[in-house]
Formats: sequence, C-alpha cells, structure tokens
Amino acid sequence: MGSGKSTVGALLAERLGAPYRDTDADIVAAQGREISDIFLDEGEEHFRALERAAVAAALAEHPGVLALGGGAVLDPGTRALLAGRPVAYLSMDVEEAVRRVGLGAARPLLAVNPRRQWRELMDARRHLYTEVARVVVATDERTPDEVAQAILDALELKDV
Repeated sequence: MGSGKSTVGALLAERLGAPYRDTDADIVAAQGREISDIFLDEGEEHFRALERAAVAAALAEHPGVLALGGGAVLDPGTRALLAGRPVAYLSMDVEEAVRRVGLGAARPLLAVNPRRQWRELMDARRHLYTEVARVVVATDERTPDEVAQAILDALELKDV
C-alpha cells in the first residue's frame, strides 16, 4: 500500500512503449464502486475473489505493464500465475508509507492502529512478495522516476 505501484507502473509502461493496466482499477470499474466500499459491504473474502479473477484475466490478456493490488499475492493460484514473469516488488518502510498516504480511512485493512497493522500486514506478506518477485526495489526517499529507472535497470529492460 502506497508503494507507488500505480504511478511507477504507468511510468514503466510509457518508457517501454507498452500499455498499462491496474487490477485494482479493473475491479473498481467492473463493480462501479471503490475497493473500500466492497470491503465494508461484502467483506475481504468477496473482494479477494474479485481480485483473483481480475488478476487472472489481466495476466491472460494484457501484454504490457500490470500493477497488482497489495493483497493479490495472498492467493496461491495468483502466485503460480506470476511465476517466471518479470515481477518487481516495490518495498518501503512504515514511515515512508505514513508520509505518502497517511494510512487513512480509505484503506480498510488499516482502520485501527494503522502503523501496527501495516507492520503486521507486511510481516505476513513480505515473504510472498519476495517469492514472486524477480527484483526488489526500495522506494524509500526515491521519486517515481528513480524507482522506474531502478526497475528497468534491475530487469535489464530498455526504454524506448
């Protein structure tokens, strides 16, 4: 959350001359409501089912840069679909997350004691992110342009 995946993904796509897609945006468009509303109205399990379907569809049909929601890697099937792909994990520490997004109410998994919950989420997910990632790029104190360049360099991709 707040790592810059949407901003950096769009920059990467532009630099590579490729299309860009965000599975969170796909879910919002298909459902006609925000992710936080889906969480509150129907629960995390329902949202994760929507997310699994959105990621599988995007991976099957999208030829460019794809940004996934932070919880997408929780699903073993999604992790299997990501295997062997040029996945970048954008890492950051909690203080950077607070600085960027404030860990506010729009993030339902962080509604109470956001710093502790963010740390707990990251402790539970970090090994999954590193499992699927070909590269890990720290985003702390970096601009989106610097992060995009670091990904291009680490994955040995050439911009257009």
